[in-house]
Amino acid sequence: MPWLQLRINCSRDAAPRVEEALEESESLAVTFEDNADQPIFEPQLGETPLWQETRVTGLFDADIDTAYISKQVNTTLGQLNVEHHWHILEDKDWEREWMSHYSPIQCADNLWICPSWTPPPNPQATNLMLDPGLAFGTGTHPTTFLCLQWLAKQAISDKSVIDYGCGSGILGIAALLLGASTTIGTDIDPQALLATQDNVKRNNLDAERFPVFFPNKCPNDPVDIMLANILAGPLVELSSTLISLLKPGGLLCLSGLLSVQQADIEKAYQEHIDIEEISEKDGWICVTGRKKA
Repeated sequence: MPWLQLRINCSRDAAPRVEEALEESESLAVTFEDNADQPIFEPQLGETPLWQETRVTGLFDADIDTAYISKQVNTTLGQLNVEHHWHILEDKDWEREWMSHYSPIQCADNLWICPSWTPPPNPQATNLMLDPGLAFGTGTHPTTFLCLQWLAKQAISDKSVIDYGCGSGILGIAALLLGASTTIGTDIDPQALLATQDNVKRNNLDAERFPVFFPNKCPNDPVDIMLANILAGPLVELSSTLISLLKPGGLLCLSGLLSVQQADIEKAYQEHIDIEEISEKDGWICVTGRKKA
């Protein structure tokens, strides 16, 4: 059965009011989209990020009275002048739809990220089995890709690792598959901790090799490798914590950074970290280095 979408173009300030109007008209779901190719890379702490030009879309059953809904929405919006149109959304098997667009990703000569429904292109390589989910980290985003590229080049056999802001657990799992002895995962999002545990099982790894914690419960024993793919703001705020969790001579890998934020990261870490490499992809960077003795 097809669905109907009511798309309303508005300003960022008007978006909450439009959302309220759609909800009052019994929309089944409301979504927000960028309406002017204006990406938001890093919102301020506590901010609900919306674009200056926002498209708000309400989803409705196909058999509703569109004229009545339009009138109801206009009444709720009052004098707010917005552009809106009705569109048909054909019903699909959405699970298969997104599966068709997610294929294996080669991060290095010896490292692939593979969805569970696809045979690994190179069975002899290190193949990390991972399905897209609610937690960040599938290998498609430049920051994750850069971290995995760096990790695949390191000699990490029998090393201890922390995956700080573990998300899906992709970095910590890759470390284990590449030879690390243990990885500790920590994240503020309960969904991320669950996703990490699920992906550890999916890769046939012992759960004891990848325990997960909320940050306030994370063990404080220093490790050989610190991985943190989050955002520039938290990386600066957490610099003393991340450095303290790294052994002298240990390796540090930071990402989730825009190239324009490089100076802020260098300033926060250079007193205790010898920065060795800065790699870039699509405007995002990965900063790696070694803790001073």
